[in-house]
Amino acid sequence: MVDPRRLELLLELSRLGSMREVGEAMHITTSTVSQQIAALAREVGTPLIEPEGRRVRLTPAGRRLAGHAVTILAAIEAARRDLDPAAPPAGTVRVAAFASAVSQLLLPVARILAGQQPEVRLCLLEHEPAEALGLLAADEVDLALTYDYNLAPASFDRSLHSRPLGSARWSLGIPSGSGRERGTTLAVFRRYRDHDWIVNSRNTADEEVICVVASLAGFEPRITHRADSLDLVQDMIVAGLGVGLLPAARPPARGVTLKPLRQPDVVQRAYAVTRRGRSGWPPLALVIGLLLDGPGR
Repeated sequence: MVDPRRLELLLELSRLGSMREVGEAMHITTSTVSQQIAALAREVGTPLIEPEGRRVRLTPAGRRLAGHAVTILAAIEAARRDLDPAAPPAGTVRVAAFASAVSQLLLPVARILAGQQPEVRLCLLEHEPAEALGLLAADEVDLALTYDYNLAPASFDRSLHSRPLGSARWSLGIPSGSGRERGTTLAVFRRYRDHDWIVNSRNTADEEVICVVASLAGFEPRITHRADSLDLVQDMIVAGLGVGLLPAARPPARGVTLKPLRQPDVVQRAYAVTRRGRSGWPPLALVIGLLLDGPGR
């Protein structure tokens, strides 16, 4: 008979990677965590952890059991809530998300949790979509917030479940005073066909959009610069190094003008992505619910 409490400790260890951090999160000593994991290994008859320098990591068997623990604990939690609907969810939800999603979507959720559901904690990691989905596939996070564009749609593996979180229009950032013309997206792009173009250094989505629109406009863009930060993109534009996509709703830096992109519109779309069968875990379900009801909707 496997003790669910020990499964919970193993699951927290798989998420946090440190017995000390598990002990702090669960309000028990590190030695207690170690003893309980050892007892769980005896219950299942196989080693669950192995040394890695001064830390430990889960063995392949430990990772598999941690995966089963999600389903087992979710079922136990569902039964507990059925018997006691007022019982609050508890646990640490690991989230990988792109930078603007962290600031605009997750920080408001973190404030709500701190005030209303303190037993549910967030562990936030800033990553671009491909990185976040890789962590999700490796079961190193519970939730990934990703994005794509309407003109360069993403496809998700069948093992994943995605939920739309909202959308935002994007514009073309240009040096102020460099052009006053109006027109469709294709007309705007043609005006800057001879300029250098700036794209994201850690994700290809905006580069794909630029290439698609430029192709429709009859030219191949000269992509010269890559930057991870939108602030740095704007600095490059002000310095005359090129033009690039920027969110339409974000006030531009001094020296940058946003040219509206219409017909076709350029729209960034955000998603909450989980592994199939995992979103029933009450702490994760709570976080997803808050995201779906939050300011990004």
